[in-house]
Amino acid sequence: MIPFLTIQSLGKSYGNTDLFSNLSFDIKPGERLGLIGINGSGKSTLLKIIAGNASPDEGESKLKSRVRCIYVPQTDETDPEISIEMALNIELKKYFHGEKELARAVNRALGTGGFQNSRQKCGSLSGGLVKRLAITRAAACEPDLLLLDEPTNHLDINGIIWLENLLAKSDFTFIVVTHDRYFLNSVCNQIMELGRQYPYGYLRIRGDYDRFNKEKIKLITARQNQQTSLASRMKREDQWLKQGAKARTTKSKFRINQAENLRQELSELKEKNRENVQINIDFCTTGRKTRQLVTVSNIEKSFNNKKIFEPLSLKLMRNSCLGVVGENGSGKSTFINILAGNIQPDSGRIQWVENLKTGFLDQKRSNLDPDITLKQALSPTGKDMVIFRNRPIHIISWAKKFLFSPKDLDMPVKRFSGGEKAKILIAKLMLEPADLLLLDEPGNDLDIPSLQILEQSILEFQGAVVVVSHDRYFLKKVADQILYLNKKGRAELFADYDQILHEKHARAKKNRSIKAKKLKKRIKTKKNNKIKLTFNEKYELEHMEEKILKIDNIIQGIQESINDPETAKNPEKLAQLCSRLQEQREQSDKLYERWDYLENKQNLYTAD
Repeated sequence: MIPFLTIQSLGKSYGNTDLFSNLSFDIKPGERLGLIGINGSGKSTLLKIIAGNASPDEGESKLKSRVRCIYVPQTDETDPEISIEMALNIELKKYFHGEKELARAVNRALGTGGFQNSRQKCGSLSGGLVKRLAITRAAACEPDLLLLDEPTNHLDINGIIWLENLLAKSDFTFIVVTHDRYFLNSVCNQIMELGRQYPYGYLRIRGDYDRFNKEKIKLITARQNQQTSLASRMKREDQWLKQGAKARTTKSKFRINQAENLRQELSELKEKNRENVQINIDFCTTGRKTRQLVTVSNIEKSFNNKKIFEPLSLKLMRNSCLGVVGENGSGKSTFINILAGNIQPDSGRIQWVENLKTGFLDQKRSNLDPDITLKQALSPTGKDMVIFRNRPIHIISWAKKFLFSPKDLDMPVKRFSGGEKAKILIAKLMLEPADLLLLDEPGNDLDIPSLQILEQSILEFQGAVVVVSHDRYFLKKVADQILYLNKKGRAELFADYDQILHEKHARAKKNRSIKAKKLKKRIKTKKNNKIKLTFNEKYELEHMEEKILKIDNIIQGIQESINDPETAKNPEKLAQLCSRLQEQREQSDKLYERWDYLENKQNLYTAD
């Protein structure tokens, strides 16, 4: 099969940092590649190069002729003043020509994205809906190859499931950069990790993430065993060399050369294995033995007369972890801030055990000053030593635990990536012994190796943990039970995330059944009460078709004006036309609904 995309000897650096070098691989039709790697390995840069938004330092990225490649970056740049429909129209008119074809494509996209109000301005959308619009728009362009950079960022749990279903039903090839391992398992048939520790600059395994992880562990174990074996042989050779062996015989010369080759091989292997070094997360407890730490009794909270959650009661115990999930705006951060004492509930009571020590990780990272240096951020006292578990550690050694180099210490915090800022906050949290850890989206921006270490540290923590997260893989590892907030005031406890999904499916099925029964009852009532059309209704029905045709002509005229290249140069005029188009379409929809109603009424009356 001829590849869609061919990468040949690709290399890219920023300053003195090599992101990747001599990369060579291809992407064939039907492949669904999950691209992973530690922060700074060049994943986003690679997507930009493939999309043509960045240039490599060496090598080339070649797309097959006529392959339509669509790129969805991490941050969307849609004009906030235009409507959802206009945003779709502007993009789709590049690929769909003719009024009817474009209109159908836009309507399909609105349905795919689940947008109820197509006239809503993009600037009023939540972060999750902005991301959903960007993905919907890209998928509606019918790409051959779709590039997605962190598409699950800002999506709530319903949005992530929507995206999984969209990709599962699609027939296009895609490359997706993500740290969401559950998502990788759901949608990808290949996983590729970028990393200088691998022979070709990457490790690529056919299968889902779990299969990839097993193969990676085998590789790392084999290389560590190889390093141990080489180190043992090198030790014997060093002992022989220390004996003062004279290089007079051919045999001695050969062995000396072999020893030097062995030393070089061991050095290179150590360097590669060093790339697998991970951050060191170890949260401290106070040593408190109290079993029950927090009691929540019938708390309620509302904002602007909207109930965030109904009376909620639970207990937080030592050696436990409560996961909190829900849609965006359902009150997850509000709940965790109530537990921290930062927000008061409207009613109910929270009882903390006496002298409870709480560690809090804020989702917005608001307690991290962007203008201070890394050294000031890691050492609150400003000294060259930090106190961890009652012993002093030099700031350089402390920074290395989180994979920062000594030269990074004088850099301002604002220069670091989102993942690096998350590590700084975790480092600060580790210095304060706690009984209760409140973690609001702690995995945001962390790479997979760091997430794995964070999972282990939570499991080993001897206090109580409450963690807000959309990462299902993460929650499955750490949470003993899950609190689900549904944005309608309901708050329920579940054993795990699978139980939440089962409950949601069961309720959706029940609601569909109730609606079907109501519809049947309404139809039966109409049949039993045959109502004759009034004179005005008869006249309206007779002239309905010409009314609809008149509006259709107006819609056609507006659509032609929108498709005019000159209109695209005038954003204000384009906005006015799109607004008029929406109004006329809504009017047309109402006429069709009225037509159906009148015809059904007439049919019911004339039926035997």
